Amino acid sequence: MDMLCLWRIRIPRPAEKMSSPTGDHMPRRPMHSRTDSSMLTTQLMDKPEIPHIVQTNNGGKEVRVTNIDTQKKQPITACLMNAAFISALGSSYLYGYNLSVVNAPAVFIKSMYNRTWMERYGQPASTETVTLLWSSTVSIFAIGGLLGTLCVSSMVKALGRKGTLLLNNCFAVIAAVLLSLGETAGSFEMLLVGRLIMGVDSGIALCALPMYLGEISPRNIRGSIGQFNSILICLGVFTGQVLGLPQLLGQESKWPFLFAFLAVPALIQLCVLPFFPESPRYLLMERRDEAAAEKAFQRFLGKKDVSKELEEVYAEGHAQSTLQIVSVPQLIRNPAVRWQLITVIITMACYQLCGLNAIWYYTNGILAEAGFAGNIIPYITLSTGAVETLAAIVSGLVIERIGRRPLLIFGFSTMAVCFGFLTVFLNLQDRVSWFPYLSYVCILAVIACFCSGP
Repeated sequence: MDMLCLWRIRIPRPAEKMSSPTGDHMPRRPMHSRTDSSMLTTQLMDKPEIPHIVQTNNGGKEVRVTNIDTQKKQPITACLMNAAFISALGSSYLYGYNLSVVNAPAVFIKSMYNRTWMERYGQPASTETVTLLWSSTVSIFAIGGLLGTLCVSSMVKALGRKGTLLLNNCFAVIAAVLLSLGETAGSFEMLLVGRLIMGVDSGIALCALPMYLGEISPRNIRGSIGQFNSILICLGVFTGQVLGLPQLLGQESKWPFLFAFLAVPALIQLCVLPFFPESPRYLLMERRDEAAAEKAFQRFLGKKDVSKELEEVYAEGHAQSTLQIVSVPQLIRNPAVRWQLITVIITMACYQLCGLNAIWYYTNGILAEAGFAGNIIPYITLSTGAVETLAAIVSGLVIERIGRRPLLIFGFSTMAVCFGFLTVFLNLQDRVSWFPYLSYVCILAVIACFCSGP
């Protein structure tokens, strides 16, 4: 359930007047060029060499200057690493935790629903009613995520990227209180509302966090820094599996503490993230605060001269000022972006429909159907979380060398093959005694391929 708002698409229009997307004139930064009255435009690409085109007013000449410094790799500073980790800890980590936390206490939650129904209506709830309540508890998380993505655009504009992440922690704390006290209050409605609010938190986080990570990191390591999002999701899933063990919180008397834990990463982020700078791009483009943006770049990049980075953000702003927002029907009819649109739709559709959420939510049930003994299933589940985390870390290390497209193609194609074998092994496991083990291997392979690619 990684929801992204994809419909605010822009296409170029003639640049008659340099203005911001909101209608205000973009602030013009003096260009450090040898030619007077020159304007610098930059084509921003994820490549080491970026050509700078300087257009002069003297006879309409164009001078191309190659920026040699772009070939130097920007070191990763402690400020950048810590900001990426803390921002992901209270965001994508909580999302991953919520994917797996409902798996271990499923039996206890259903029992609580039945007791509550008995106390209210004097008769036990039917199997269909309990199943409906449990399914709603699981699926309402996705509905909350959709609601979160619908409001994130206005939040990041008004509060900034960091401000949105900080405010989002309030949703996590409220959800933790509702979910952990639902059994004490004898209210399954509190669990439903808590899961809905937690979904809103995840929807906002999964939109605001990639924006923050992408805008605080240099281009040459932007892919690796962006992998903090995926790695912390996998760590969150693994943490939910560990805490759900019977020896820890996976007991009938302790399962509410599994949900109370949601407040811990949120409070850590709420206390630590204010000490890190806001996104320099937001400060410069939307707040018009060049001094604050310069200080933010200096802290994140660990150097004093950040004029090149400021120029690139200004150039990006001027480029955006020549773009116009189009509607969805106009986007569909525009042949210039047809293949881009098809690529986005197919990729995101495969991402959402590949079945990984089902594995995360119902791991114990899938392993039970595969024939594993119930007392060892929680420990087998831990291996899936470990594989997820390892695959995400490996992907973060190689993404800048291999590229996004090869990882996507490899991940999706290998997942398709493994799902095919898994279907065969599950259907024939009653005939061959060792087929359940092959089913387990296929599950691990599917998870590894997903986390290393898609």
